[in-house]
Amino acid sequence: MNLNKRIQILSIVASAFAATLMACGGSPKPTQPPAQPTTEKPTQAPEPTAEPVSQGAIGNLQDVRKAVVYIETVGDFAYPDDGGGTRVEGYTGTGFLVSADGTIVTNNHVVTGASLVKVYLDGSNEALNAKVLGSSECSDLAVLDIEGDDLPFLNWYGGSVQVGLDAYTAGFPLGDPEYTLTKGIVAKENAAGDSAWASVDSVIMHDATINPGNSGGPLVTKDGEVIAVNYAGNSATNQYFAIGQDTALPVIDKLKTGENVDALGINGEAMIVSEELSGIWVYSVEAGSPADKARVQGGDFIVSLTGIPVATDGTMASYCDVVRSKGADGVIDVEVFRPATGEFLEGQINGRELAVVGTLSDNNGTTSGDATSEPAASGGFVTVTDDAQSISLQIPEGSEYIGTPWELDGDVIGAQITAAPSLDAYNNNWDAPGLFFGVSDDLAKLGGYVQLLDLYREYFKQNCKYDNRYDYDDGYYRGKYDLFYACGGTSGNTFVLTAVPVSNPSAALITVQVQYVNEDDLNVLDQVLKTFDIIGPLPR
Repeated sequence: MNLNKRIQILSIVASAFAATLMACGGSPKPTQPPAQPTTEKPTQAPEPTAEPVSQGAIGNLQDVRKAVVYIETVGDFAYPDDGGGTRVEGYTGTGFLVSADGTIVTNNHVVTGASLVKVYLDGSNEALNAKVLGSSECSDLAVLDIEGDDLPFLNWYGGSVQVGLDAYTAGFPLGDPEYTLTKGIVAKENAAGDSAWASVDSVIMHDATINPGNSGGPLVTKDGEVIAVNYAGNSATNQYFAIGQDTALPVIDKLKTGENVDALGINGEAMIVSEELSGIWVYSVEAGSPADKARVQGGDFIVSLTGIPVATDGTMASYCDVVRSKGADGVIDVEVFRPATGEFLEGQINGRELAVVGTLSDNNGTTSGDATSEPAASGGFVTVTDDAQSISLQIPEGSEYIGTPWELDGDVIGAQITAAPSLDAYNNNWDAPGLFFGVSDDLAKLGGYVQLLDLYREYFKQNCKYDNRYDYDDGYYRGKYDLFYACGGTSGNTFVLTAVPVSNPSAALITVQVQYVNEDDLNVLDQVLKTFDIIGPLPR
C-alpha cells in the first residue's frame, strides 16, 4: 500500500462521504463558537401560533412557552480557527420573561459583544429590539429589556430544590425557532459551577436535556415555575447544569438596575493550548466596557491578570477570582497575545491601554512553527505543523513526516500531516507504525463525524478484524473512534478517530489514524491524542 494508494483511499472515502451525505438531504446547520450557545442565525423568525398570548404570571407547564423568548443576536465575533480574525455572525439563544414590563433573563454568553439583540415572543413573528441592561461574564447572566406592558412572565419556584424534583428545560435549541421542552429530574443539588465560560460557586445538576441554543433558558417545575437558569451541559454524560436562584437572583437584581456584576465586558472562553500556555479566548467585547476601553478586542488571548496566569485549569475561575478581588472598576494589569498579528501586548484594565511589547518574530513567546520541529516539553517528542501552519501535533523525535495540503481529485480540501519512523514502510505495510492527521472544512459542510467514521470502517474491515466503536471527548474535540486488529494478516493494529471541535462542530471534520504494533506505539497514540490541534485557517 504505497503513498499514492493511501492518498487515493482517503480521497475515495471523502468522495463517498460527500455522495452519501448529499443523498441524505444535505448538511446540518453549523453551530456557534465556544462559549456561544447556539447555531447560525435562522433564515426566518418563529412562525405565529393560532393561540393568543395569555397575560400575567404563568401557572402551568403548558403555558411556559408564552414567557420563553427566542433571542437572535448579530455582531463581530472572532474564532481561533480563523486565526483571530473577526467576522459578522448571527446567533440564536433562549431567555425568559420575569416581569410583565419586559424584563428578560438570559446568559451573558448569549448576548455580550453583540451589536444587535432581537427578541421574538411566542405567538409573534415580529422582532423586538432588546436592550442589554446588565451582564456578568463570571456568573454567566444577563438581563435584557423590551418594550411591553402586561406581558406573560414566569415566577420563581418557592419550594426546596431537592434531588429527584421533576424539572423541564424550555427553549429553542439548535437554532430552530420552534419551541421545545425536555423532561428530567434534579440529579445533584450542589455541583461545581466553574466552567470554560463562567465561575459560579455551585449550580444544580439535572438530566433535562440541554442542546446548543438552550443556554439562557429556564429550568422549570411541573407548575411552570423557574428552578434555575440553564447555562451548560455535557451530552456525552447526560449531565446538564443550571444556575440556581439563590445564586442567580442577587446578581439579576443588580443587573436589572443597569449595573454590571463581575464583568470586564468580554464574551470569552478558557482554553489550555499546552502545558505552558493557557488563557481566555475573547470572541467579542462589549462596546464601552472596561475591556473595550483598554483596547482588548475580539480575537485576543488573555494570558494573565495582575501577573497571575489564567485558565490553567481550563475554567474561568482564576480570571474571575481576580475580577472579583479587584472589582470591575479596579486597575488590573493584563497581558494579551493577539494571534492575528502575532503581537504580545501589555496594559491595564481601567488604566493604560494595551501596547505591543513583542512579536512572535522576536522569539519572545511561543511560536506555532512552520512545518519544522521544536522540542516538546514531554521529552522524546517534537511538535510539528503542516506546511500551511493550520494544524499541529507531537510526534516521536526522528520521525519522517510530510505536511502538504490534503487534496481530493486535485482540489485542496484541508490540511494533513503524515508521520512515521519510515514513511515508506508505513505506506506499504500494515505492521509498520505511523499516523495520519487530517482536518477538512469542506467535508464538514457535508455532514458529521459518524458518517465519515462509518465509511472508514467499511474500508478497514476489508483488511482488518474489527474490535468496537467508542466515544471520544477531550473537552476540545469530540467524536468516536474504531479499533481494528490483525490488519493485513499481521500483528498490526489501527486506531481511527473522527471528531469535530466542541466549540464549533460545523467548522471542521478531523481524522486521526494511528497504526500501532507494540507498547511504544501506544505511547505515541496517547501523545497524539493529547496534542493534535487546529491552530490556524485551513489551506485553500
